Amino acid sequence: MHFIKKLKPYNIQKGLRYLKHYGFKEFCVRLSERMEPEDVPYGPWYEQYRAKPEDLMKQKQHSFKHQSLISIVVPAYHTPDVFLRQMLDSLKDQSYQNWEVIIGNASPDDSHMRSILDEYAKNDARIKSVDIPDNLGISENTNAALNHASGDYIGFMDHDDLLAPDALFEIAIRLEANPDIDVFYTDEDKVSTDLSEHFQPHFKPDFNLDLLRSNNYICHFFVVKRTILKQVKGLDPKYNGAQDYDFIFRCTELSKNIVHIPRILYHWRVHNASTADNPASKLYAYEAGKKAIEDNLARSGEKGSVSMRSDYGFYNVDYALTDQPLVSILIPNKDHIDILKQCIRSLKKKTTYTNYEIIVIENNSTEPATFEYYDKLKKDGIQVLYYPESGFNYSAINNWGVKNCKGEYLLFLNNDIEVITPDFIEKMLSNCERPGIGAVGAKLYYPDNTIQHAGIIIGIGGIAGHAFLNLPRARSGYLHKASLQMNVSAVTAACMMVSRKIFDLAGGFEETLSVAFNDVDLCLRIQKAGYHNVYNPHVEMYHHESKSRGTEDSEAKARRFQTEIEFMRTNWIQLLKSGDSCYNPNLTLASWNYGLRADGKGVKPWTK
Repeated sequence: MHFIKKLKPYNIQKGLRYLKHYGFKEFCVRLSERMEPEDVPYGPWYEQYRAKPEDLMKQKQHSFKHQSLISIVVPAYHTPDVFLRQMLDSLKDQSYQNWEVIIGNASPDDSHMRSILDEYAKNDARIKSVDIPDNLGISENTNAALNHASGDYIGFMDHDDLLAPDALFEIAIRLEANPDIDVFYTDEDKVSTDLSEHFQPHFKPDFNLDLLRSNNYICHFFVVKRTILKQVKGLDPKYNGAQDYDFIFRCTELSKNIVHIPRILYHWRVHNASTADNPASKLYAYEAGKKAIEDNLARSGEKGSVSMRSDYGFYNVDYALTDQPLVSILIPNKDHIDILKQCIRSLKKKTTYTNYEIIVIENNSTEPATFEYYDKLKKDGIQVLYYPESGFNYSAINNWGVKNCKGEYLLFLNNDIEVITPDFIEKMLSNCERPGIGAVGAKLYYPDNTIQHAGIIIGIGGIAGHAFLNLPRARSGYLHKASLQMNVSAVTAACMMVSRKIFDLAGGFEETLSVAFNDVDLCLRIQKAGYHNVYNPHVEMYHHESKSRGTEDSEAKARRFQTEIEFMRTNWIQLLKSGDSCYNPNLTLASWNYGLRADGKGVKPWTK
């Protein structure tokens, strides 16, 4: 029934375009993802969380100590009458009153547009239009309107889209608490041409540079402080088609205080000519987006190559190595030499980086065959260190290994990992060498080619959980996030690289956490020290999950696990309450799939 409802003539036409672009196999994967029913349908969820008339009334009654003027700039060209009216009405319906809109009208000879603009301007002095006799292109048209904006903050809209009625209030109320905010952006969704259906919500993380370099996830609704705008000098026509992408990069590069408002406050209208519904309609825009990323890298002093993904508007950044330092690969092991052999064999056979050492940390093995294998490893130049304590404590074992290795960079690797990506060290190391980067993690698969790890989300399952767990390898997940390089709060130490300097600065692994959450705790301490952790999906490995340790199948293990949960709750309670900044508070903590919250604890409209 869900599939049948979506079989509309235009969706069929759109599907044929995608089939031509992706080919049959990839098209089938994307079709199955798109047609999969939502755990929590967005339509009813949106109705539950949108601002109601009583919410808007309370907002209108709020007494501000200072009301910043917010200018909305809209480039317009032969806008259909109904779209133009609905866009302007969405502004007139705002619960915050101190705004103005500047329409850059690049079709002044359009009598229908002229009549509507004059009508609205006559009835509301906040609505202004600027004639642009020659259509100069979207960047220059926007700049022409910008020249007439007088607001303390300037927001950007497309001429066929709509603002939620509380959009400007949600900005103003935050400015009242903190007037030093440089940039705002909000969550958004898509809306059908006739406004009858809201769909495809985009719930965003807080500012996430690596995700921004993978995709213009900020997009709408973007609002910038006038002082920042003066420095960047408007939109650059060199990037037409991706002018907003470049503009967002340049604004955020200069901003110290970037605020994400986790509410759906912008509605991107879908119709036949819109990029929202037909990405292929603006192929030139994706080349411009690539250039925007390349120029951001150059201004940031980072070197990397940018390539376009087959998914329109999404990119891969492959950072350049700045050096060839020694990397120590640390592999704790207890017996199970069949698993260890597979791990070592894949490292020796596939690794393309040359300056590395493999260190097996022996932990209380008992089988003679294990020690016979160790002797063979030593003859092959692989070090075997004998951990001197009894029992299994992952944190203590690895901390001891770090003290006894030589590498400037540390690669923690489980003995049940099998390498897929030959240049995995280069890809992880090039990220680790970047300024401000802490731990770097990989994309891990179970042997059945489903995802075991694609970054860790704080709060899932109560403490932390892996994103996209059990998602088929061919799928890319919510807005392709399983396949995009981005900042995350934590990654699994089953395959994690970090510099020795940052590892020592963070204090190494917490030895109270002998088995669970030690990697999460370390990553959070790295993050707290001001570094960003990175999930790199272009590093792929098989993970034959924890075969050497077994399951939590005894009373002692269950008791130990509960103690580790309590440690995390005690030490990270504020983060668990406030939520993962690399996730979104409107998304579920009950599963891995970026579904909507069903517990009623999403972000509601502001009320007194």
